Amino acid sequence: MAKVAYLYDDIYLQHDTGYAHPESPERLEAINTKIKSLSFYEDILKVEKKKADYKYIEMIHDRQYIERVKSEIESGNRFLDSMDTVISNMSFEAALFAAGGCLNMCDVIMSKKANCGFCAVRPPGHHAERNYAAGFCIFNNIAISAKYLETEYKLERIAIVDWDVHHGNGTQHSFESDPAILYVSLHQYPHYPGTGASTERGIGRGEGYTMNFPMDAGSGDKEYMLAFENGIIPELERFKPEFILISAGFDAHSLDPLSSIQLSTESYYKFTKLLMGVADKYSDKRIIAVLEGGYDLKALAEGVGEVMKAFADLN
Repeated sequence: MAKVAYLYDDIYLQHDTGYAHPESPERLEAINTKIKSLSFYEDILKVEKKKADYKYIEMIHDRQYIERVKSEIESGNRFLDSMDTVISNMSFEAALFAAGGCLNMCDVIMSKKANCGFCAVRPPGHHAERNYAAGFCIFNNIAISAKYLETEYKLERIAIVDWDVHHGNGTQHSFESDPAILYVSLHQYPHYPGTGASTERGIGRGEGYTMNFPMDAGSGDKEYMLAFENGIIPELERFKPEFILISAGFDAHSLDPLSSIQLSTESYYKFTKLLMGVADKYSDKRIIAVLEGGYDLKALAEGVGEVMKAFADLN
């Protein structure tokens, strides 16, 4: 069995989004219950939370934005930049620990203590831009992780595959001119946040290192597998990534209330195995999934379970 790592901590439950908000603490409780029920749970390496140093967050976000987030939360504001992104008195701490925990996971994988890992963190990140919060996201956890791997470990080719049902506008904008980061997204289109057309392919030196696969409402396993097999996997093979990061949203599941994509639970196992095949060839098996969306608790928990089973190399 492949060595699998898992990051979770109760600190992530303390980001309180209030009654009936889809991005709720119950999401992580459902995931953690599922992970604990897995037959190989005792063999999983448990990764500790860690607060991110500002210098790492500043690789993606302006210092003024970080300070503004802190100030607005401390002043008791209930929303950050839009009505979507609800905040509470512990949201800044949770966001720092979410980003820092992902960096801790990067260190665990790079030190070969595990081959692959899942980061069950919140608030999520892929909609967060350099200077503003969006779509339930405060700090862009996966973008910070990619930049950390690029700068601290001198990796030259890092791939981010984003299968959240919403386009990761913040991640794309973070790296659209950086040829060291290949950003690939499959997402319902048109849908929030409105970005992610197939014509968006990066700018300057980064042109060709952004790949968007907009999916029509009603698309399901067949359409997604075609995109993986005919588009994404061949592109990853050409890129030869030294590390693969997954923006792992589970809101493209057929049961999710915030989308019109019809993926099955089993599809997440298949996607993960395809990416692991690339990681086996080029990335020294290194692959990390970071939680993004997913708002039906049962579909979310089971989808994460499928990723973990794939990571453990179990059929």
